[in-house]
Amino acid sequence: MLKSGCGLLRLAARAIWFAVELLLFFTAYIGLLLRRAGRLTQLDRSHWLQWCARRTLRIFSVRVRFVGAPPRAGLLVSNHLSYLDILVLVSLTPAVFVSKSEVKNWPVFGWFARLAGTLFVDRARRSDVTRMNSEIARALANGNVVVVFPEGTSWNGAVVLPFKSSLLEPMVGAKYPLAAAGLRYTISGGVVAEDVCYWGDMTFFPHLLKLMTKRQVQARVAFAVVSEPAAARKALALQLQAEVTRLVSAAD
Repeated sequence: MLKSGCGLLRLAARAIWFAVELLLFFTAYIGLLLRRAGRLTQLDRSHWLQWCARRTLRIFSVRVRFVGAPPRAGLLVSNHLSYLDILVLVSLTPAVFVSKSEVKNWPVFGWFARLAGTLFVDRARRSDVTRMNSEIARALANGNVVVVFPEGTSWNGAVVLPFKSSLLEPMVGAKYPLAAAGLRYTISGGVVAEDVCYWGDMTFFPHLLKLMTKRQVQARVAFAVVSEPAAARKALALQLQAEVTRLVSAAD
């Protein structure tokens, strides 16, 4: 009973804190628009998202530790466990994310994603994947870090799912830097696969509320540069899956 009561108090306090922060985030975004005369670069948006992410992680009491060097340009591929992944990764390096189109309709996080310049792709439409590869190449050419989750969906962390090669086309024969990341979570008073990972038939808002009742989450990230990427797209997908699998273990 005490644990339940503490969880409800924690949820109430964090919900109020988060509501106040959302107003602050929106105000800061408007201020940025005014200073830039309405012309925000992707880097402007990425720095704004980084600032918001760091503050949001404090609300959720998510402690982030990492090994290796977060990239400052180029493509970053990572395993995908939760919507928290975006906050964790961008807290370490300003970045633009590639996400499935459904995310832009999520409450709260969809709003963040749209304002931050997230690149949304409809994977079911081959023509949209082609368009997205052009968008990724443009962002890379402008010196941004672009984050792709090649598993194509978030998962429970038991394994790293096979990587889809469709969004790796800009890296084939290109000179952009390439890096990989392995993410892991631990949680106090909960189960990572159920309370942190967002997968299967879970629905966003109930999952978010449950997460806000937890005392603390620890995120661990391991980064590595991929210095000799495979020349073919499908071979590159296999290479990156193996590297991310290795890094997930290194994040322990």
